[in-house]
Amino acid sequence: MRLHYFGATAALIAGVLVAEAQAPTPAQPPTPAPAPAATSAPPPTATTKVTDNVYIFRYVGHQAMFIVTPAGVIATDPISLRRPAKPYIDAIQAVTKAPIKYVIYSHSHFDHSAGGQPFKDLGATFVAHRNAKERIQALKPPDVVVPDQVVDDRKVITLGGTTLELLYVGKNHSDSTLVMRLPKEKIIFTVDWIPIQGVQFRIMDDTYIPDIEEGLKKVIAMDWETLIPGHPGPGGKQIGTKDNARDQLAYLQDLSAAVKQEVAQGTNPTKTRSKISRCRNTPRGPTTKTSCR
Repeated sequence: MRLHYFGATAALIAGVLVAEAQAPTPAQPPTPAPAPAATSAPPPTATTKVTDNVYIFRYVGHQAMFIVTPAGVIATDPISLRRPAKPYIDAIQAVTKAPIKYVIYSHSHFDHSAGGQPFKDLGATFVAHRNAKERIQALKPPDVVVPDQVVDDRKVITLGGTTLELLYVGKNHSDSTLVMRLPKEKIIFTVDWIPIQGVQFRIMDDTYIPDIEEGLKKVIAMDWETLIPGHPGPGGKQIGTKDNARDQLAYLQDLSAAVKQEVAQGTNPTKTRSKISRCRNTPRGPTTKTSCR
């Protein structure tokens, strides 16, 4: 919220002038109001408690989920591309001294999967979708740990009384994206395709259409309430709801229908982009409240 100092200052000046006119002796000049404090940038890292056992670790503009159990920790995405993983490990160890048992990749993209070797050195088992492992093995990036275990359609990890489902709902922002669902806590963690108050990346790089719409329908049908995405939303918002998935589906369906309409009217496909606004209205209201990336 912005504070309107101009109006407050004008009122202060008017009051002082009236007081001077009525006073028998000259009044002392008023003490200048302090200048508004500059908005400081958030620290590069932060840990947020979501439930008693679920936390978000934010590393600049990326975030990952970690789950604490009596038997150990399940961590997700190292998010340490070209930066040290130690702050993430330190954040976990500030919460618990239990060992980090698992690291689970949300998908193969390096800005989320890179930097996991320090976790591996602590004995963590790495898990990812089969397609992610195959891509990592093919590209051989030096700072991405090859997964030890793979997921095809579904895998369940049980640790210290906590159950985590790893679900593959098809292609979306990649062909290896997992939806990680905590049934008891009613939380999902999934990355880069269900943003908070946002839309898909501008050129929809590595995005599969229309598969992404079918995946959204499957996620909406699941039993969950809280969304943890891989990037904070506007204003640094870190968690969302099922409405974010509904809004994303409505937006994509609206955009797809608009493109099809232009093509049906004979518009050159290369010119439809300039004729259709990416910030379109959805059944849930105008997307002026979202960011159009």
